[in-house]
Amino acid sequence: MSATSPQTLTPDICVIGGGPGGLSVAAAAAGFGVPTVLIERHRMGGDSLTSGSVPSKALLAAARRAEAIRSADAFGLDAQNVAVNFVKVRDHVHGVVAAIAPADSAERFTGLGVRIIHADAKFSGRQSVTAGDIEVRARRFVIATGSAPTIPAIPGLDSGPYLTSESVFDLKERPEHLIIIGAGSTGLEMAQAFRRLGSSVTVLDGATPLAHDDPECAAIVLDRLEREGVIIRSGVKVIGIAHARGTVTATIETADAEQTITGSHLLIATGRRPMIDSLDLDAAGIRRDRTGIIVNGKLKTSNRRVYAIGDCAAGHSPLAHAASYHASLVIRNALFRHPVRVDNSAIPWATFTEPELAHTGLTEAQAHARRINIRVTRWPYNDNDRAQAERETRGHIKVITTSKGRIVGVTIVGAQAGELIAMWTLAIAQGLNIRALAGLVLPYPTLSELGKRAAIDFFTPGLTSTRVRRIIGWMRMFG
Repeated sequence: MSATSPQTLTPDICVIGGGPGGLSVAAAAAGFGVPTVLIERHRMGGDSLTSGSVPSKALLAAARRAEAIRSADAFGLDAQNVAVNFVKVRDHVHGVVAAIAPADSAERFTGLGVRIIHADAKFSGRQSVTAGDIEVRARRFVIATGSAPTIPAIPGLDSGPYLTSESVFDLKERPEHLIIIGAGSTGLEMAQAFRRLGSSVTVLDGATPLAHDDPECAAIVLDRLEREGVIIRSGVKVIGIAHARGTVTATIETADAEQTITGSHLLIATGRRPMIDSLDLDAAGIRRDRTGIIVNGKLKTSNRRVYAIGDCAAGHSPLAHAASYHASLVIRNALFRHPVRVDNSAIPWATFTEPELAHTGLTEAQAHARRINIRVTRWPYNDNDRAQAERETRGHIKVITTSKGRIVGVTIVGAQAGELIAMWTLAIAQGLNIRALAGLVLPYPTLSELGKRAAIDFFTPGLTSTRVRRIIGWMRMFG
């Protein structure tokens, strides 16, 4: 990497943001020997490590163990009552983050050959960025600044403390009654986790819970949460928040009247917004809208030297693995000039409640909207031997295919759905016919057999037709 002055760097690639997407670009570029600068103003690893996927799954893991103890009698085990030490639960969560952090650390990336700058980044021209007292003039820039929690404009919200995904994992005591605004994946994961750890939980949302998921499968998750004692109020509008003497009260508006709900803590889980306001994008000629930076199919912005990936790119999934996928496309295009185009059908998503809810490709509603002539095939968990052995019989797999069997979408609700969806993501990305899944040989007994049974069931109507029976009868005449 050359430096024309002590304050100016001229790398081939400058990455702005040290989350999953930015780190993937920086590591790959440096691995290929490309001079690379990474600018990160806060902590390496991004929200996914410090306040997103990693700590939330660690908290869910603790909650899952508590629930396993409560239900141990079903396996013939006489377990004692669960005593939750919330301080130790928090220490567990922070310990998991600390164990993963070195892989994303500045020290590791410096060792890989990446120049790290800890400062705010701001474009000073179409080909330059300032970060502290350093100017970076790069051949290519990659914006990977991620997102931050969206804070709704609710009267009284700022009159006292409230939690977001950036602060909830620092709680020193278990909430007596946690009110959550937002019934998406984040809100419901936290609802189940805190309920299993002993909190009362009320979830409020103006829309349908898990609105982006298949409603048939989402209903199974919602039923489980309500059976565990989570109160879910959908179709309500939160019109006011009041704080008083260590309590928080939400005033909600329903179709009939106004009501109040009082709790000990409030968690805001109403979505995320791109973190791009401080970048001075206008100085670089980069277009944006309220959802993020506008990009084309190659993830290039209106400034052809600048890419935007992950949460900050308008119209794309705000998921850590989506950002990493974007990073791979940018490397192929920027370094090797390979033609690339984002394929969102290759990006699965999952809600890590219990049961888990995972999806890839098109939902049934999306397939109908595209006027695809589809067939829907299902197979239940209760017909799977491993599910019976584990007493995880609630849920099913739902496969959406064309009439000729090409797989276009899959939703799984049930145990380990987030793991099981991987095989189907590959099938959709490769354009496979469901016949390929029907012919797989899988270990027994495993939950993966759910997919194979669903695939076999696709062909059952044809195999039992009168015509097929006649052919079999005819063949038997030859011995």
